[in-house]
Amino acid sequence: MRNLIFTAVLAFAGLFGLSAQAAEFEAGKQYTVLSTPVPVSQPGKIEVVELFWYGCPHCYAFEPSINPWIAKLPADVNFHRIPAMFGGIWNVHGQLFLTLDAMGVEHKVHTAVFDAIHKEGKKLATPEEMADFLAGQGVDKDKFLSTYDSFAIKGQIEKDKKLAMAYQISGVPTMVINGKYRFDIGSAGGPEKALELADFLIAKEREAAKGAQ
Repeated sequence: MRNLIFTAVLAFAGLFGLSAQAAEFEAGKQYTVLSTPVPVSQPGKIEVVELFWYGCPHCYAFEPSINPWIAKLPADVNFHRIPAMFGGIWNVHGQLFLTLDAMGVEHKVHTAVFDAIHKEGKKLATPEEMADFLAGQGVDKDKFLSTYDSFAIKGQIEKDKKLAMAYQISGVPTMVINGKYRFDIGSAGGPEKALELADFLIAKEREAAKGAQ
């Protein structure tokens, strides 16, 4: 009986917390409901997408907040990053990210790439400059260059450009929850509020999925 009561209290607390956040976060203000939902990459999981650019100072400033949050996400949440590619150096850096991701080393050098641009003043504007820098991070230079110019990467670039258009983004960093809800750091009220909003929308999607069962 005590266990049943405790479980009921926890459930009530969870609902109370969601209700309190609902009063704080409002569609049309802190976040936008997409008119046409975008299919998620892993059906059955709640998808969280961060659209970013390596050259964006706001994205760089968001890193110390979002990375610990990502590490604690539950198993029913699928997080992944998508590079925003608005042309020029944005596309170059987007191709860099997608190459590192395809090689399975992005998680090892992600912070180092950000630091190189924002702390060390590197532009990383050409494949050769990228390859030279990454070689110092333990990434195979020749493999990087061949992957960077591969057909698979070019195909992924087009796919991610179409996703960004479907999400209707106009800047970064922007987060999209389950292909339905979009917000940026400014509209959310800052980095910490953005993550609170993400938690709220994840919980909202989790409850909706339970209700549909």
